[in-house]
Amino acid sequence: ILVRPGQDPLEVAQDLYFPNGAVITPDSKTLIVGETFGSKLTAFDINEDATLSNRRVWADLSSLKEGYSPVPDGICLDEEGAIWVASPTTSDVVRVGEGGILLDQIEVETNAYACMLGGKDKRTLFISTAKDSGEEACLAHQSARIEVVEVDVPGAGLP
Repeated sequence: ILVRPGQDPLEVAQDLYFPNGAVITPDSKTLIVGETFGSKLTAFDINEDATLSNRRVWADLSSLKEGYSPVPDGICLDEEGAIWVASPTTSDVVRVGEGGILLDQIEVETNAYACMLGGKDKRTLFISTAKDSGEEACLAHQSARIEVVEVDVPGAGLP
């Protein structure tokens, strides 16, 4: 949904399979959205009027390696144009290149729900983890934490 000040919301994309994390490239020309239940990252061109076009699969995560199918929750972009993907079902974050190239993988003890590159030089990967995402389990176990890993390539783009 595109929301412009003083205007009615406008539907600009349809049939996303549980859209979740999203990033905008540093040139503000591409939006990439994680489709959690589709196990893929989908890209769109951002037009001058902020509508979307040229929908394409940026990376099919189910084809990264045999028997492994992460699902994207939170995502973030780095300066090389790769995307870090938090995957709760595989208890890890993976760095993926366009076309579905597995570049790096960091395992965590529990479920990885979100990730973001930050810190002074944007090389600190912050990973939000917890044993569960259900409200009752979260309140009962209080297992949520932020795990921190230093990486080689700094963050870029928005958010």
